[in-house]
Parts: sequence; structure tokens; C-alpha cells
Amino acid sequence: MARILWLTLYGADVRSIRYREIADDLRERISGGEFGSGRLLPSESTLGERYGSSRVTVRRALDVLSEQGIVASKQGLGWFVAAAPVRQALGTLGTIEAQLAQVGAVAERKVLEFAFAPASARAREVLECDEVLRVRRLNLADGQPFARVTVWCPASLAAGLSRADVERSPFYELLTVPLASATQTIGADAASAADASVLDIPVGSPVLRCERITRDVHGKAVLLSVHVFPAHRTEFVVELNQAERSIAPSGLRLVE
Repeated sequence: MARILWLTLYGADVRSIRYREIADDLRERISGGEFGSGRLLPSESTLGERYGSSRVTVRRALDVLSEQGIVASKQGLGWFVAAAPVRQALGTLGTIEAQLAQVGAVAERKVLEFAFAPASARAREVLECDEVLRVRRLNLADGQPFARVTVWCPASLAAGLSRADVERSPFYELLTVPLASATQTIGADAASAADASVLDIPVGSPVLRCERITRDVHGKAVLLSVHVFPAHRTEFVVELNQAERSIAPSGLRLVE
């Protein structure tokens, strides 16, 4: 009986040492830059295989790092390096690059697709044209995937643009027509396989999907864009200057 009790206590002590070792190793790897701010960590089962430990031990190590504010978790997403989400204000007509600059992040863009093509049904409806320049790109913040963006622009307005142009600068800086306003619709969604691949997140994990229609000074739509953000990397903020009797924000629409 005494031997069984000793073995039980010894096993518990070994597990206690092991989860601390795992926590220490992960902390060093994060501080060393192997996992950047906001970057997803390998799954608990993958970490368990790498460290030769059970998921219970790995979870305890991650809980320690969570208590220290080093990592965080979100349902459907998993564990990631803790970072304050980028707050994007909805009261101004701006770009992702400008929003990232405000929080001191280094913004990069990588063009995944550049093509003059027939307009999709949605692009034809919004832009009222038959041919568009379609640009699909990945925006990064401090080297980590931040948003997948697809932009449609009437071919007549984009005729002089090159792939190098749209990789270097936002459309807002490239178009010669003066821009005046935009309508942005934001909803929750689950990451598709294509978006999960470029954003380095699990398929089906929570994302924010934003459709923006940008108009010129005459009210004509000149850009249609869809932005997909990993839900843990950004949040949208709107200032409500006058209190109403209803506590619900204005602009809400029920989606069937």
C-alpha cells in the first residue's frame, strides 16, 4: 500500500515538473520570436506529441502561460500568442495600412491574384459594369496574416494599373477619381478552406467578413471589396454620440 502511494505521489510530482518545463520552453520560443504576436500555436494534441506528454499536461502548461498573459484562447480557434486586437474605427474612410500604422504595426501586402476579368454577379450589380480588375491580396501585420482582401474595380478606372502598383499602394491612393463615402457591412462567418490556408487559421474558425462599397463624389460605386479578418486579430469600433432610448446600436439589420 505504501509503495502504491509513493508511486502515485512520484507520478504526480513528475507531471508537475513536466508541465512547468513545457511552459518554460513555450515561453522561450515565444519570446524568441518563433511565434509572433497573434500567431496561432500548434494544437494541444500536436504539442502533446512534440513534448511526449498528455493533453492534460499540455493544457496545464498553457493555462500557466495564459495566467501570465502570454497566450490566450478562443472557442473554435485554439491557443494563440496574446495580443491586443487592432481596433478599426468605422467613422472614417480609411485603409488597413492606416489602421495598422495607428497601433505601430508594420503593414505589408502580398498580391495573390491580379486579373482583368468579367464581373461577377455581385460586382456587376454594385459597380454597374461588365469587366473589372479583380485583385486578391493578403495583408500582414508585423509579418503575420491579418486579412484576406478581394477588390473589384471597373476596368475603365483600373486600365493603367499594374500588379506592382496594387502591391505597393492601396486603391484609395491609386484611383484618380475623388472618393467621398463608403458603406461597410460586417458579419460573422466561419473560415473557408481557402481563407484558412492564407490566414494560417483552422478551417471553420471564427472570422469577421466585411463588404465595403466605396463611392465617388457623385455617389457612384467605384470599388467593391470583401475583407476577411481572423476574429482574434481585430475589432471594429464606432462612436455613438447621442444616447437613444433603445440600447441597441443603430444600423443593425436582421439577417434571415
